[in-house]
Amino acid sequence: MSFRVRASRPDDLEPLYEMAKLTGGGFTNLPPDRDALAARLATSAAAFGKRDDTPGDDLYVLMLEEIETGHVRGTAQVFSRVGQRWPFYSYRVGTMSQTSRELGRTFRAETLSLSTDLEGSSEVGGLFLHPRERAGGLGQLLARSRYLFIKQHRARFAARLIAELRGVIDEAGGSHFWDGLAGKFFGMSFQEADEFNAINGNQFIADLMPKHPIYIAMLPETARAVMGLPHPTGRAAMRMLEAEGFLHEGYIDIFDGGPTMAASTDAVRTVRDAAPATVVAADADAGESGLASTGRLEDFRCARARVEPRDGGIALDADGAAALGVGAGDEVLYVGR
Repeated sequence: MSFRVRASRPDDLEPLYEMAKLTGGGFTNLPPDRDALAARLATSAAAFGKRDDTPGDDLYVLMLEEIETGHVRGTAQVFSRVGQRWPFYSYRVGTMSQTSRELGRTFRAETLSLSTDLEGSSEVGGLFLHPRERAGGLGQLLARSRYLFIKQHRARFAARLIAELRGVIDEAGGSHFWDGLAGKFFGMSFQEADEFNAINGNQFIADLMPKHPIYIAMLPETARAVMGLPHPTGRAAMRMLEAEGFLHEGYIDIFDGGPTMAASTDAVRTVRDAAPATVVAADADAGESGLASTGRLEDFRCARARVEPRDGGIALDADGAAALGVGAGDEVLYVGR
């Protein structure tokens, strides 16, 4: 089977909803709610249709499509600038030092502080691959397509790029981090808060959460043990982010305690290394394997391809060219494996 990543359409609602039901909770960007997902697709359609090339309150939803059948098998999202509709909150892990002259000792305590430091960043998120397709490099295709989209539309994105990874969720869909901290102030379960946040935003956190730093040592061991860790299904995603140059700089999610990764947008490996080229032929049978993309906004497409330098341009393999719908004379962005 051949696959490509393309821009979302309003008629992707049903496959998106079916995937959302498979996430197991804690996946804020992909809530199993038809109305919320329909609103996201509408927001995405408006972003793809916008002709002003500046960062704004825009969401771009991408879909992984099986070319032969048209079936949708995965999705990913790119936010041009977070914190525009409501504040973008994180916990920042810090250290508070206190010295006692009488005891002759200095105590250093780790703390969590509610922070909007990451506001204004662009964000990649919402990556979900159908469980039956989690092999053969499709996760990498879906993840890296977002960076090629950013490179193709660089003026629409900020200087810093972040990625929030889902934290550890137990088999019942609960979060020990939530139960040990925020849940004590809100009178609702993690699942209730997660659903409310996905649909209504997180302003309620700012309204009810204590504004002073929280000593990590005072949290239950169950909460401390999962703080800053990705969900087991997100470990591969974390490795892919690290391979692109993202770092965990001490910010964690306010709901499940999952790590927030960050990088300079232009230093992300795929953004940095992707280069434009003109297609001169579609008959390459050797050369380097990698990813190629073409088209702007709603016409964006990305697929795996084999590339061979030729006559001042590149030759693509026939399958890659067909997946992208390009031929001689067309422009593509290409990045190696």
